[in-house]
Amino acid sequence: MVPNITLTTGSRVDRVRLARQERRRARSSHRRLHYSEWVAGYTFLLPTVVLFALFVGGPILFAIGLSFTNWGGFGAATFTGSANYARMLHDPVAQRAFVVTILYAVAMTVLQTVIPLVVAVLVDFVWNGLSVVVRTILFIPAIVSFVVSGVLWNLIYDPNMGTLNQMLKAIGLGQLAQPWLSNPATVLPSILVVSLWGALGLNMLIFFAGIQGVDPTLYEAAQVDGASRVQQFFYITIPGLRVITAIVVALNLMNGFKVFDIIYVMTGGGPSHASDVFGTYLYTLAFGSTSGSIPQLGYASAFSVVVMVLCGFAVLFQVGLARRANR
Repeated sequence: MVPNITLTTGSRVDRVRLARQERRRARSSHRRLHYSEWVAGYTFLLPTVVLFALFVGGPILFAIGLSFTNWGGFGAATFTGSANYARMLHDPVAQRAFVVTILYAVAMTVLQTVIPLVVAVLVDFVWNGLSVVVRTILFIPAIVSFVVSGVLWNLIYDPNMGTLNQMLKAIGLGQLAQPWLSNPATVLPSILVVSLWGALGLNMLIFFAGIQGVDPTLYEAAQVDGASRVQQFFYITIPGLRVITAIVVALNLMNGFKVFDIIYVMTGGGPSHASDVFGTYLYTLAFGSTSGSIPQLGYASAFSVVVMVLCGFAVLFQVGLARRANR
């Protein structure tokens, strides 16, 4: 009996040893496979990272360094430390541009979040039979560049022959006709209308796609319980679009902070800097139109750094909203 017990015990030990060796080999093979996948993945990413570093990261670092200098584009740059940022705090045009930038960004974020959301809900629930037609019509302005949109709306806002004033006169509201882009009180709202017109379709499609991802059984259960369309909107649609809303808010904030083209084409920052934002003001500084023929590239770079920081805050805001939405 003893030899048999010894043999059985030895067999068990061998089996345990072999199992451990198999597990070690499996782990080693898994590590090699994981390492090879890691190497392959980063090898594919390397060209993109190199191009990003050369054409995005490099210019960003150059602009940050340039913001601490006084340079007109020729000759050697003179290091001035934080003088450009201190000058910005005491520059009345810069202060006004900062206020206009914040007002524009906040107004666009609110309008471009609320209105496209409501339109997306109407397209999905009310105009369902004409959904494709309505979405196509609303998306057409998003295809047109803001430069072309600005030129087009300049003709509409023209105080003498513009379509808007002519239409107001035709319906008996001629007293409301005015130089929309030459009046400091109406220039910013007029530009906001154009910006809303141009971006409404894209944001509407983002919300529309998000609505398709909301569980339809929730709406069916709400209808069985007698919930109205308004109640379904506030208690099902909006909570189901929290992540999408966070993305749209962040995109609108960033687009508002770095706006340039639509304002430059329509008003150039006028009248009397009433529509000047950081983008248009730094452009005029960099190309010398506010300082004779001497560009102020160092001072303009300081504005670009501030815009980058504002966009960074918008990204952090979006990340925070997304994390709260996923809880």
